[in-house]
Order: sequence, then C-alpha cells, then structure tokens
Amino acid sequence: MAPNADGFVDALAQYLSLKLDKSIDPCLGIPWQDRESAFDSGDIQICWICGLPYVWKVDKPAPQVELLATPLLKASRYNNTPVYYSDVVVHKDSKLFSFADLEGKRWSYNEPKSHSGAYVVRDYLANMGKDCSYFGKVIESGAHQNSIQMIVDKQIDASAIDSWVLELELMHNPQLAAQLRVIETLGPSGFPPFMISKQVPEELRAELRTILTRMHNDPMGRHILEKVNISHFAVTQDSDYDSIRKMAQNAESIEWVAT
Repeated sequence: MAPNADGFVDALAQYLSLKLDKSIDPCLGIPWQDRESAFDSGDIQICWICGLPYVWKVDKPAPQVELLATPLLKASRYNNTPVYYSDVVVHKDSKLFSFADLEGKRWSYNEPKSHSGAYVVRDYLANMGKDCSYFGKVIESGAHQNSIQMIVDKQIDASAIDSWVLELELMHNPQLAAQLRVIETLGPSGFPPFMISKQVPEELRAELRTILTRMHNDPMGRHILEKVNISHFAVTQDSDYDSIRKMAQNAESIEWVAT
C-alpha cells in the first residue's frame, strides 16, 4: 500500500495485538518489495496487497495463501462494496479535460506491477487500440504520492492515482485540492485485500477475520477506521477479483515501458 496508509497499518497492528493478546509487528521499517518477498517466503504471515499480485499469487498451483478480509471505503461512490477506482489526475491549470487530450503528453505511473497505476491504464489503452506510445513520455515515479507531486510541480501532465490514496492525500494536504483536477475515472476494481498465510492455524485465521469484520462495532476500532475513510472490513470472495484478472489479460496484450 502507499506510504500514506502506514499510520493506519500501525494502528491496526496495535489493535489486533490488543484483541488477540499477541504481538503483531507491522513491518513498516522495510521497503514494500521486501515485505512482499517475506510474505512469499512465509516470514510474514499477513499482507495487505494490490488486487493484481493477489490474483497472481492465488492462481498458482496449490497456493499457500488466502483472503483474510477487505476494507470497504466510506465515500458514496463506492456503494458499500469492496471496490476503488483509478482517478486520472491533471494540474488544475492544465488544458486537459479528458483521456483523449492525453495523446502525446507526459504520463507517470507508480510502479509496473500496480493495477491502479499501470495495468488498468494498459487495459484502457488496449481497448482504444493503442499502447504506451500513445503518450509522449512515460515515467515510473515509484509511488502514487510521487506522481501527485510531479503533477503539482508540472513535471508531468497526468497520472492514474488510486482513488483512496488521493482521498487520503487531500485529507492530509487540503491545499492540493486547489492544484489538482480529475478528468477521467477508470474502474471500478476490487479493493486491495488483506491476505493471510495458510501456515497460520485455521482457528487463528478465523479469529482474525472475526475481529476485523466486527472492528467497526467497537469504538476503538471504529475510530481507527474513520480516520482513513474506511467504513468496515468485509469477507470477500476470489470472484471479486475476476475483473482484475480480465483487465490484466487485456493489459498484457500491449507494450508498456518507461521512456
């Protein structure tokens, strides 16, 4: 997840530690790539991850991981379902008003394996019969927040930003609202789920799932969720990510490289 979710992750780890009477380390001191590798090797047992790498992991033969629970966002646009969007953002002063205006323009994406920042855009371009050469320049920024700053600094013209990341950035930095404008919305897509290793005993997995899905009924838990515009956790199904599978297959039909 984006770094602006770190405070929530830390608070959630403390909450789960309290409810389970077990120490849970949020592992925020290492890069996200190392966290994912540690999850794959079994050294980390719970991972909050983009829906795209989720499907890559569970679609392998005999996967050793499963869905734990998924946050549902509060805003009405999400319709109380486990989805989010990719908002195509430009500078408020730009003369760009639709995706059609982006041909030949400077584009950034957070990282190549991101659904919200890269694959959903590749899917959109493929449906247009285009590839990354549609843009004049494509830059890998390293994070959605970096792409937002590049738009503010007018180093790029546009980027697809995870809608929840954008919400949190606007909440933490209200002055951004006067500098940014959304010109297109891609999605919806299945919201990034929490995954858990099957090495964790089944009874403990069930207990964690119950704590998360009842968290919004507890004053302490509700306070943690409300600070980041999350309504509650829900149990999701693998089929909730079929749209991401379909978009990924379509996305991989076109070229995507930084220039």
